[in-house]
Amino acid sequence: MQHTISFDPDLIRRFDVPGPRYTSYPTADRFTDAFSAPDLARHLGRIVSDSGLSLYFHIPFCNTICYYCACNKIITKDRTLSAKYIDYLGREMAMQAALLSAPRKVQQMHFGGGTPTFLSPEELGKLMASIRQHFELQAGGEFSIEVDPRKVSAEYVALLAQEGFNRMSVGVQDFDPQVQKAVNRIQSVEETRLVIDAARAEGFKSVSVDLIYGLPHQSVERFGKTLDTVLAIQPDRLALYNYAHLPTRFMPQRRINEADLPLADEKLQILQLAIEKLAAAGYVYIGMDHFARPDDELAVAQREGRLQRNFQGYSTHAECDLLAFGVSSISKAGGAFSQNQRDLDAYYAVLDQGALPVMRGWALSEDDILRNAIIQALMCDFALSFPALESRFAIRFADYFASELEDLRDLAKAGLLDLDAQGLVVSAKGRMLVRIIAMVFDRYLRSDQAQRRYSRVI
Repeated sequence: MQHTISFDPDLIRRFDVPGPRYTSYPTADRFTDAFSAPDLARHLGRIVSDSGLSLYFHIPFCNTICYYCACNKIITKDRTLSAKYIDYLGREMAMQAALLSAPRKVQQMHFGGGTPTFLSPEELGKLMASIRQHFELQAGGEFSIEVDPRKVSAEYVALLAQEGFNRMSVGVQDFDPQVQKAVNRIQSVEETRLVIDAARAEGFKSVSVDLIYGLPHQSVERFGKTLDTVLAIQPDRLALYNYAHLPTRFMPQRRINEADLPLADEKLQILQLAIEKLAAAGYVYIGMDHFARPDDELAVAQREGRLQRNFQGYSTHAECDLLAFGVSSISKAGGAFSQNQRDLDAYYAVLDQGALPVMRGWALSEDDILRNAIIQALMCDFALSFPALESRFAIRFADYFASELEDLRDLAKAGLLDLDAQGLVVSAKGRMLVRIIAMVFDRYLRSDQAQRRYSRVI
């Protein structure tokens, strides 16, 4: 089933509160340092499925700093840093792979950052050789990489294809010169087109473009021009992220003048314009901040009820156990989440001791698994079947979720969803606020007395 959205500014203003993005449940801020390397080792040994693995590699290095960025990154021009990092990724891979009892077939792989294309051709080749030493990349798998067009040539794109990458995500954010200067990311349309054209020439199956709304100096008119330019390039997917200004948490954002940010009403108008332009161009709404052409794999998976969500966003392979490598990366394997050390020196030090570089994690309970299934269904399908959940988890929905049902009735009265004894369906105007509905089922959020620091829903 394909989903449409209806933009209701009054409803958005009412429910635009801070909330998790639900790339996992429980969310990463719930992980605990009571979960350690031996726990991850035990859960890795429990992987028995032959449905294939998903791999994630975090490459933290960037040549320059983008002021809006909230990623775990290291700003440097010292190439020796990435060479050393590749060696340690190889050591971490060897340790994790040795703990697996199931076949090491990989259906999905993603390089994120930072800037993965910071790696030199030699470093990229060395890392890919190490991956193939420990894992078997399957024919027809999804192998994607985040690309900064400012540092990538057509020859580098050809190398990516040669190494097996067949999907890419291209950072743009905004083409307006004043906006680019304010966030310290000067990027021309020409160099962006060069990378995307090269990817298509090399047979990449999907090219995604990332945009951000809410940046300094943005206006409806200016962002409309950026959208027109991007739509002329015709990416297969488009992500439209909300800029969350949290300078107390992310130091680079302190270089952004808060007075230059668009006011709340204009920000909503920018979002509305983007949604209207994307719909007019034929893009379908996947969920959250993602759009895709009707023939894209995500759109097809959504129509067929196969869409999933994980730490990389929407996916067609989230049923795979996810093994993650590098600083701050998060695995989901054998019924547990595990996050690596965030600090590079700490990451190296633990590996030097011959241990997995685990900083914190979480072993999933039966209740976690149930609520995760519910949140996945809401985020991906915009619907929930109570009988299906009752059959799968041997519960009576009305009894297990009595308190949650009261909250759902209030959201139904507000127009976010339709609710009956058989389940719920998120309304067209409630789909942009699906995180609000998912939050109803977050047991930790419901019982949390502390103020959590999340970005706003819109």
